[in-house]
This record gives sequence, structure tokens and C-alpha cells, in this order.
Amino acid sequence: MPLKHSALAVVVMVIWGANFVVIDEGLADVPPLLFLSFRFVLVAFPLVFFIPRPTAGWRAVVAVGAFMSLGQFGLLYVALDLGMPSGLASLILQAHVIMTIVIAAVVLRESPTRRQAIGAAIGTIGLLVVVIAHDATAPVVPVLVMLGAALSWATGNVVARRAGVASGLSLVVWSALVVPVPALILSLVVDGPADVGRAVTHLSAVAVASTVYTAIGASLIGYGIWNSLLARHAASAVVPFVLLVPVVGILAAWLVQDEVPTVLELVGGAVMLLGVATATVTRTRRAEPISPSVPVESALPTR
Repeated sequence: MPLKHSALAVVVMVIWGANFVVIDEGLADVPPLLFLSFRFVLVAFPLVFFIPRPTAGWRAVVAVGAFMSLGQFGLLYVALDLGMPSGLASLILQAHVIMTIVIAAVVLRESPTRRQAIGAAIGTIGLLVVVIAHDATAPVVPVLVMLGAALSWATGNVVARRAGVASGLSLVVWSALVVPVPALILSLVVDGPADVGRAVTHLSAVAVASTVYTAIGASLIGYGIWNSLLARHAASAVVPFVLLVPVVGILAAWLVQDEVPTVLELVGGAVMLLGVATATVTRTRRAEPISPSVPVESALPTR
């Protein structure tokens, strides 16, 4: 892949890695599910009036939006609101790669290669170390919610794979329509009309900037570049750049929020990323991963 395109891939990883801190900062003023609704309104409108509908059927588009956007990001926002460290969240979400391999093997009968199976095993061990290490210093509930976010993303990947949904900006935009209304209704039920009304009428500059960054930067610009790279190069050349997301996420959380993971969390994270790398970094197309070829945001991923 040319140096220019590699640089663009790195830029996207920086945008996505910093996204976790940006979301966390915005949640200080807005309930998580209401904030999610704001984000996907901006992702969908006004582009939905100008971008053609995906060639996939409505059921596939709705399913992708439900799992990849509503499920994944709804649980991510809730986990961050419950106190999940943003840097660690960027790491745990990468578990979706391992989960996708397992779910695809069960549901789609796609037998993983030996390399993918080894990578999934290594990644699972690393993930368990991270969970145990975090549980020793903080409540484990946010971690479990984050694992739910990764599972939702992985499920969406398999749904998209089964339906033959191609990665594209149209899918990101049209599947975003699934999110705003359910997220708003859930926020009204969970947070109450009074808190929702107060948040809407007292939006801070940080909340507005965070919404713009996550919607336009992470979703539209990030996936516009990402999808163009996947269209020009083999997935095996592009996908490994995703491993930079948790590195950027942890660094951004350290610089902005003074979040310092424990040594055991870092060790577990390193083992987990080694497993993900083993499963995804290949020299041939034959062992290309399923998940990262589908946008994170619609995705995405977003993820």
C-alpha cells in the first residue's frame, strides 16, 4: 500500500482512537442514550436525502443498524457513563474480532483457519487477564457492558456477512436511521423526561463539539476514508491498522483524562492485541477476517 494511503489509514485510527475520550467528555453533560440519539441524527441527516439507499434489503439494513450502531454504541455509551475508563474501553471493544470468528463458525459454518483459532485463543486469554485486573481495582459491571457492546458489534458483522451487505457510506448513513428514535425512547424511560428536557435545553459547548466530532469525524469522514482504502487494497493490507485504535485510545485517555491503566491491564491488553493480530494479520487473502471489512460505525464502528 502506498505511503500516502498508509498515512490516511493512520489518520483514521487516530480519529477513531480519540473518539472514546471525546464521547466520555461529552457524557458529562448529556445522558448516554440521549447523546447517542444526537449523534446518529447528525450521521443520518441531511445525507440520507442525497445518498442512494444501499442495495441490500431493508431487513439487512435495519439489522446492521440495530446491532452495529444501536447495540454497540448504546452499550458503549452506557459503559462509559457507568465509569468505564475510555482508554480501556477502546481496548476491550477489540474483542469483537474474536467474537466474530466464533459466531461465524457457529452460525455461518465458516471454519476458522488454524491461525485464526490460535489468535482467538490468545486474545481470549488476554481479555480474561484485563477483566480480572480491572475487577481488582474497580467495579466489573462496566466491563461486562463493554463486552456486550463488542458482542453486539460481532453479531452485526455476521448479520452483514450473511446478508452480503457491502461496506459503504450509504450503509453508514441509512442504517443510522435505526438509532435516534429507540435511543430517545430508552433515554426517556431510563433518565426521565425532566432530565432529558434539561439536557436538551442546556447543551454545553463540549457536548455539541463531542457530537459533531463523533458524527462527522468518526462516522462520516473516518468511514469515508476507510471504505475508500478497502476498495483500493486487499483487506489484509488495510485491516491490521485497526490494532492502532486501542493504542491511540489509551494514549489519548492518559493525556486528556490522566487515565493510567494498571500494569496487569496493560499486559492483558498486549496479549489480547497479539491474539487479534495473529487472527487478522495475514500475507494472503485466504485468511482475511470477517469483521473489520464491515464498517464499525454502521459498523460503525465504529466498531
